[in-house]
Amino acid sequence: MLRRLIESGTSANMIFYGPSGTGKTTIANIIAARTNKTLHRLNATTASLSDVKDILADVGTLLAPGGVLLYLDEIQYFNKKQQQSLLEFMENGSITLIASTTENPYFYVYGALLSRSTVFEFKPVSPEETLPAVTRALGILQARSELPLSWEDGVPEQIATSCGGDVRKCINACELLYASAEVKHGTLTLTLDDAAQLAQRSAMRYDRGGDAMYDCASALMKSLRGSDPDAALHYLARFLEAGDLVTPCRRLLCSASEDVGLAYPQAIAIVKACVDTAMQLGLPEAQLPLAEAAILLATAPKSNSVVEGIGAAWADVKAGRTGDVPRQLQNVHADTTGMDNRQNYKYPHNYPGHWVRQQYLPDALKDACYYRYGDNKTEQAAAQYWQKIKGEEA
Repeated sequence: MLRRLIESGTSANMIFYGPSGTGKTTIANIIAARTNKTLHRLNATTASLSDVKDILADVGTLLAPGGVLLYLDEIQYFNKKQQQSLLEFMENGSITLIASTTENPYFYVYGALLSRSTVFEFKPVSPEETLPAVTRALGILQARSELPLSWEDGVPEQIATSCGGDVRKCINACELLYASAEVKHGTLTLTLDDAAQLAQRSAMRYDRGGDAMYDCASALMKSLRGSDPDAALHYLARFLEAGDLVTPCRRLLCSASEDVGLAYPQAIAIVKACVDTAMQLGLPEAQLPLAEAAILLATAPKSNSVVEGIGAAWADVKAGRTGDVPRQLQNVHADTTGMDNRQNYKYPHNYPGHWVRQQYLPDALKDACYYRYGDNKTEQAAAQYWQKIKGEEA
């Protein structure tokens, strides 16, 4: 669709969203080349409101008779006021905005601006799609080199695979590999070992607080919930490689209650001990207790009865379904009117099995059932115990 829009010469406000090195700026340049509008480029990391006003001043003058095409890179760094300054001119068509961002635009771009734009999401480029660019870059370097230049088998593939779908990073890797190549017998040879060392930390995308971090955290949590220890270790390793201990520790602690819960109540204590140990040890030793916690949670029996129970109870409270605390549960000094303050509270420990039937929920909710025993061994044992004590049907 984007190709068809460009080829038809359509001018539309667009937001390009995706990781770096996937062609956002290149596409914007292609669009600028096919339009009669005056092109202005701004980078939101350094631009100010005065820069925007200077561009807007050209609208309708001889400097921009056909209007302005504004390419705004990293728009997420513009605040709300700066983004709002573009709205009037976008509305009357005197400015066509093409903005790019590496962050989710629905979080960082002003809603009114989003409603006037079409969002196109750019994905990381696959190694197969990157390989022609790498081969072309190496060919250019070979043609420019004063000395004969060659490379070992597998070097282009190594670069294309190791740069995490970032074409710009691949091109930079080619240039650095060429600059660091050793001269042997009057010839430059790019080796596979050098290529692997140069790009060894490039394949993983990670930006603390960005989409990549939250995607990885989500994948770790869902792998634990899905009882896949291999996937859990993989996503944990991504955090370790990035040097982030806090995010996986939070996910592990959460999963212990949310996904394992009462199916294995000891899990939260074990995971807490693993997390505390990891934070005291630091990297690289922290990998061991965290891996232990991840494997434990991924292979443990699962129950979401805790989540459903508190969720249902909280939903009632949010909806205003509460009611007065039953008299027998109130503070013994609650009645200060001088009237009879006997509560008729039945002390469970005075009865067989340390249980006695009495109402605990408010009258408006006396028949509510929030917690339902899970179908795992631990919760079913508890269910059978209380069914026997309470004389209920199984």
